[in-house]
Amino acid sequence: MAVCARLCGVGQSRRCRRRQRNEQQDQGSDSDMDEEEGERIVGQTQMRADAGCSGGPDSAVASAGPSDAGEDGSGHVNTAASSRGNSRPPQSLAELPPELLVEIFSLLPGTVLPNVALVCKKFRQILNTETIWRKRCMEEFGMNEDLRKMEAGGVCSQDLYVKRVNPRVKSGRFMKLLPDYEHMDYRDVYTHLLHPYRHILGLWQPDIGPYGGLLNVVVDGLFIIGWMYLPPHDPRVEDPMRRRPLFRIHLLESKKATVECMYGHKGPHKGDIQTVKKDEFSTKCNQTDHHRMPGGRQEEFRTWLEEEWGRTLEEIFHEHMQELILMKFIYTSQYDNCLTYRRIYLPPARPSDLLHPGLFKGTYGSHGLEIVMLSFHGSSARATKLTGDPNVPAGQLTLDIDLRRPVVLPDLEQQRNIEELSRLVLRIHEEVQGDAGQHDSEAPPTAKSAEEEGACGGTSGPEPEEVDHGACSGSCQPGPSRSSSPPEAQPFVLPLGVMARNEVYPRTCRKCFYGTGLIAGHGFTSPERTPGLFVLFDEDRFGFIWLELKSFSLYSRLTDHLPHAHAPNMERFEAMLRNMQSWTS
Repeated sequence: MAVCARLCGVGQSRRCRRRQRNEQQDQGSDSDMDEEEGERIVGQTQMRADAGCSGGPDSAVASAGPSDAGEDGSGHVNTAASSRGNSRPPQSLAELPPELLVEIFSLLPGTVLPNVALVCKKFRQILNTETIWRKRCMEEFGMNEDLRKMEAGGVCSQDLYVKRVNPRVKSGRFMKLLPDYEHMDYRDVYTHLLHPYRHILGLWQPDIGPYGGLLNVVVDGLFIIGWMYLPPHDPRVEDPMRRRPLFRIHLLESKKATVECMYGHKGPHKGDIQTVKKDEFSTKCNQTDHHRMPGGRQEEFRTWLEEEWGRTLEEIFHEHMQELILMKFIYTSQYDNCLTYRRIYLPPARPSDLLHPGLFKGTYGSHGLEIVMLSFHGSSARATKLTGDPNVPAGQLTLDIDLRRPVVLPDLEQQRNIEELSRLVLRIHEEVQGDAGQHDSEAPPTAKSAEEEGACGGTSGPEPEEVDHGACSGSCQPGPSRSSSPPEAQPFVLPLGVMARNEVYPRTCRKCFYGTGLIAGHGFTSPERTPGLFVLFDEDRFGFIWLELKSFSLYSRLTDHLPHAHAPNMERFEAMLRNMQSWTS
């Protein structure tokens, strides 16, 4: 407020009003700016803003009121005052034309505008202009729609309308579930909806035990909607993600925000959102009876199975897979009334990265498709699970790729031989184990414990700033020395005997690297890292051959737009990764 007062050239609001009265008396005005004059200023400002007025010197004269243009009480122009006003430039911010003040205030963050309104009456009246708040909604929250032509985006017509039968009328009629937005303005939307709930926008991971998940909270039309992202049905890894709304927030006609739970099959119903602490919030359903179905648990399971897997239980012949599916349904259904979410960030990108980091969908055998986050940390690439399973839960480091150890593939005939590929990768694995043992014997005990922490997904000592992903030193090249730069697109084929959930995979690849994958028993027992081959197909697809399991996982990039999700810096992102692993450890 002190800054605004300094720019205005006045002190407190009382002094500002006293100064305005003195100037108006000098120019022949007989009253202060009353409510009628304030409405005129706001009305003229709004019309000029809508017409694209530039707010030059001519417009400043045209928009001046009786006190500014030099009129006397009878409406005649006081030429002396008019010439005096034209010759004297504005001495303070308050003397600028209203349309210029609108442009200036539109550039300020919405959080400081209430303080600007405290400076003086003129500022407070100008801040009623819709143009200012519309620009704040657009720039801060990406809300580009016109409130007068608003259609709720992201919500199907079945959610917007419900059929209400009037007993007096035989034919049914439809009742809209949305309030009348004709009587709302952008200031109400900003003040009562967008600003109070700005802290929950972005990506979140629900706390659902080993299964995890991915929630994206966005501004969607006049709603704030929490979308749960679900992988496509197994094994169609390259299909787009599926979305399901979990909750939504919107304004009532009383200008009060209301939270509604969207879970279940009976439409929106009462819910609640509570901020637990920074980067964490929880949702609660107040009407869990809306989640139940008339046919009981059997009908709920059949419906869930159709949505989750796209098939019926009779179509799943593998007995072990049936057990895993039933186990997931029983476990996740316990969280249908209350959930806690923790914030996650997208990984920062660097020019030296092998490919652009981000989110990918991957095949995981009988567990179906899961979501992983690929990030780069100096000489290594790491894939962290956002969704998991009873063997390797969400938050764990599923893949750890050593970018200093590329692998040059043999010809196609040798690629088909699993023994030849295993010999190639295991030779590098032995070198890595030997180097790690030698380093452990030379390092002090404190350094060893730090390395053990890094093996679980944290940072492990200093990392090189940039890695040449196309070169291979003699220490990491298995067998005789070969070309240090593999071709940009080399033939690729899976070895015989390696199982792949998706038979359609690329037949050429760019580069291959040695890496390890995390495997464990049920309940995350006896976890260990097993060697494998990382295969980069293109910018949006990569794969991993699990040699010990003799299986292949194909990963495809998640291309959905995810606003408010980028990490502020690499330190915050790495701290988030360490926290994710502690949630499930």
